[in-house]
Amino acid sequence: MNDTAALPSSAQRVADLLSAMGHDKPVVMLPSTGRTSAEAAAAVGCSVAEIAKSIIFRRLSDDAPVLVIASGANRVDEAKVTALTGPLGKADAKFVRDATGYAIGGVCPVGHVIKPIMLIDRDLFNFDSVWAAAGHPHAVFNLSAAQLEKMTGGTVADVRLEAIPQAD
Repeated sequence: MNDTAALPSSAQRVADLLSAMGHDKPVVMLPSTGRTSAEAAAAVGCSVAEIAKSIIFRRLSDDAPVLVIASGANRVDEAKVTALTGPLGKADAKFVRDATGYAIGGVCPVGHVIKPIMLIDRDLFNFDSVWAAAGHPHAVFNLSAAQLEKMTGGTVADVRLEAIPQAD
């Protein structure tokens, strides 16, 4: 990991926004991609569960972006999200970039073009700190789940897909 002054423009925009919000931790550039939770966790030296991954959906009724910030160890239960937001559709790469201003793999929890409906996985509160994307597939920043909730105004919810018990 490198703290660097030479951030890509999208990551620099996030760094500036975080600074303006009073966040005291830097945007960090990973030596390799952090597009997946496992890659990001390996790069920063934390568990996959401590990665706050951003998943964008498109609400069908009005094309509003729905951003779920989930623990990297969890699969998102679309039925639970739908119950909170209304019916959902898939968000393609163009929709994600147009709605958030970020490319898939670097969607930051803050600084979106269109304010999303936001849900935060309650499982993130099991950790002292988590790592979130900072506007670029190689950029991340550290924060607590409480800071994430405060920065985003997101609703904390149970969004985890429960494992199906295996028959004996």
